[in-house]
Amino acid sequence: MRIIKWLDNNIERVTLLILLAVMTIVTVLQVFMRYVMENSLSWSEELARFCFIWLVYIGISYGVKRAKHVRVEAILSILKRRGKFVINQIANVLFLYFAIYATYYGFSIVNTIQTTGQTAPALGISMSIMYLGMPIGMLLTIIRLVQRIIYETKVFLAGKEIEDDGPLEGSHVVVPKEQEQEQEKEKEVSLY
Repeated sequence: MRIIKWLDNNIERVTLLILLAVMTIVTVLQVFMRYVMENSLSWSEELARFCFIWLVYIGISYGVKRAKHVRVEAILSILKRRGKFVINQIANVLFLYFAIYATYYGFSIVNTIQTTGQTAPALGISMSIMYLGMPIGMLLTIIRLVQRIIYETKVFLAGKEIEDDGPLEGSHVVVPKEQEQEQEKEKEVSLY
């Protein structure tokens, strides 16, 4: 159970860190080899491109998890708690629909590339590995969107409000002022 919780909290973060590190090291190594050693590497640009593609799609999932995906804040800032909840849920459901479609379409592309046997020219590995970044990233996004929909619904039904940029794990929940005043009155009554 601890492993699943750790994966839930860290899978995107660790994967992104590894991909960024590999991409940076390979790019720096290529620059060093080209300009200092005057002999470039044939595979470095291709590996950096593979890492970048995977980084983008895994980053989408991480953005959803941390509630940092693109949205129009101007509309949300003028709405009350119920309006924010409704708009966020509509956006989440539309994004979920897109992610499901992209996952299905991505796996069909990977399947097509596997049947053709296309390989990367410099690395010599199947091109389906590069294209697999999209459906896997979108699959993780589906999981994060479902988690976000459930979490935001629970918080809304509890009469609380979520801060705009709160992450899924440990989101900051803001209690509306009216409810906060009621809780303080209950504390005062219980003290006597």
